Amino acid sequence: MAGAVKKKKRGYSYADYLSWDDDKRYEIIDGEVFDMTSPSVVHQSVCGELFRQMANFFDDKPCKVFVAPLDVLLAKNAKKDDDIFTVVQPDVMVVCDQKKIEERGIIGAPDLVVEIISPSTSSKDNIIKRRIYEQAGVKEFWLVHPTDRLIRVYTLGKDGLFGREELYDDSAQIEIAQFAGLSVDCRRVFPPLPKIRRVKSPPPLKYE
Repeated sequence: MAGAVKKKKRGYSYADYLSWDDDKRYEIIDGEVFDMTSPSVVHQSVCGELFRQMANFFDDKPCKVFVAPLDVLLAKNAKKDDDIFTVVQPDVMVVCDQKKIEERGIIGAPDLVVEIISPSTSSKDNIIKRRIYEQAGVKEFWLVHPTDRLIRVYTLGKDGLFGREELYDDSAQIEIAQFAGLSVDCRRVFPPLPKIRRVKSPPPLKYE
């Protein structure tokens, strides 16, 4: 998501969201609207590999893995569309409560959320989206940095707050505690680095 594109005093709701008929993708966070930029090739590569590894693990299990674009409506005790002021589209998510899965999207907090950041989304994902996922009760939140080849993992504590981040590099195996047996291989998540071609230095000049 690149930046806020609409503002109004009351804030935009899911009801407003449903009325927009253009081809752009948006997210609403606390009533403020953000447009979403087209993902890069690296973004899609990382997203696809994370989805593949998780989906393979959950193939014969009740939890379901979803990939963007799919709406997640985050609102506690909201009965009407115009009472919902946060609608997001995580890059990858795991949902175990079947009651949260509806045809229009996910209603309530997923069990695990993955956001893949870019320079234009870094501050929003690090600050705003981390806050709303924490408040909504997402049990585990991943921030993936394709450029730095790092994954930051935040786990929800008994106090309802994310604990200290756990940092993983591109050689790590991430064991996910809430899903016993699920391990994400970071070596397959991040595309291989380009090989460096070494050019031989020319021979030194000879002076007569």
